[in-house]
Amino acid sequence: MKRFMDRNFLLETKTAQRLFHDIASKEPIYDFHCHLSPADIAANRRFSNLTEIWLGGDHYKWRQMRTAGIGERLITGEADPYEKFLAWTRTVERLAGNPLYHWTHLELQRYFGINEPLTTESASRIWAKANEALATDALSVRGIFERMNVHAVGTTDDPVDSLEHHAAIAAGTAPIGKIATRVIPSFRPDKALNIDVPSFPAYIEALSQASGMAITSSDAAIAALIRRLDAFAAAGCRASDHALEYPPFRVADDAEIDRTFATAMEGGKISKDEADAWKTKLLTALAAAYAERDMVMQLHIAAIRNVNGRMFRLLGADTGFDASHDHQLSEGLSRLLDRMQDAGELPKTVLYTLNPKDYYPLGTIMGAFQGASGDGIPGKVQLGSAWWFADHRDGMEEQLKVLGNLGTLAHFVGMLTDSRSFLSYPRHEYFRRILCNLLGNWVEAGEFPAGDAVERIAADISFGNAARYFK
Repeated sequence: MKRFMDRNFLLETKTAQRLFHDIASKEPIYDFHCHLSPADIAANRRFSNLTEIWLGGDHYKWRQMRTAGIGERLITGEADPYEKFLAWTRTVERLAGNPLYHWTHLELQRYFGINEPLTTESASRIWAKANEALATDALSVRGIFERMNVHAVGTTDDPVDSLEHHAAIAAGTAPIGKIATRVIPSFRPDKALNIDVPSFPAYIEALSQASGMAITSSDAAIAALIRRLDAFAAAGCRASDHALEYPPFRVADDAEIDRTFATAMEGGKISKDEADAWKTKLLTALAAAYAERDMVMQLHIAAIRNVNGRMFRLLGADTGFDASHDHQLSEGLSRLLDRMQDAGELPKTVLYTLNPKDYYPLGTIMGAFQGASGDGIPGKVQLGSAWWFADHRDGMEEQLKVLGNLGTLAHFVGMLTDSRSFLSYPRHEYFRRILCNLLGNWVEAGEFPAGDAVERIAADISFGNAARYFK
């Protein structure tokens, strides 16, 4: 029997162990998509206890605690931090087969040097030791970045954001001081895209204020967004990000879209067809702007949001009540990408789905757009890493195998945390172990040769490809 989560955790062969320990584990981390707070980074935040850094805002954990029958008082309520920690401990003990079990223990090992399992018996010792470590500079935000060898993080930022924290971090004038880790904003214009929600008029007014432009038409809204995109580019932005329930596609003339825009600004009801026409126009215009600025476009597809209306009303968004969608996406996505290609230039694009049924449609559609512009970019259109509900061992292996079958695995830009937690960086290690195990098994089965080629693939997917792709 193997020891619990030891040095060779998830590494089944000698080749896998060598690829991970000698190659992949030594690469820096480029966390190109996350939801860390730029304000917390700038302030070099330190956390007062393990509950604050572990459970605050982590809806992955909240979902499992609810499944375990834990009351909301001990999850998002006003319970004492130690009570919440004990409630999470009771949940962890039952999480066999869930990636949260592995992530929890990797975080205990890497940040706190704690190698025993988290149980109700060990909880008080772990709480005391972890909190003692959290009181030191080593586990401030700066200390975490340094310990985990974080090359860069791509935060997720609204176009109306002032980017003041990014500016202070880059200038070294924030409390965190000069840091080696680059903190890069990403352009997330979802609120401008969602013309069919009641908050749209207020958002357009905020966009007008942020851009310094009057917005009286659909074209003016697009121009204001592109002005803000240039401000993001000046702050080092290398990527955009769009959350799409499904890929919208409907072409309408400008007169119709302007009528839709005016109706939305007056608080009127917008139909799905009308919304899709606006989204198609906006996404196509932004894609051309991204291509002109050599920015990456990320499309996160197939999340259905806030399915539990009562809990959404109580707790708001991003609290653990989203799910995987089963929309058919092939026709809409292929036509949307084709229109982007025809209208200007399809930018470098990463396609993520929350539903693994979409891997084959995404993998085959993206193949139709590789090299179509003669730009010679390896892996210009990417099948993004297993995301959210799929970023467990089986989900990662499936995504890697599908990409290997349909595309070129060696060009893959690799892992991201998509996380709000500063302790999430061991997820990169988790991914690298799974990657190296897969590659090692292929080598030992005689399906791929040992040597420089497989080592280069392991290193590139761990870091090098993302660094080159996002520049």
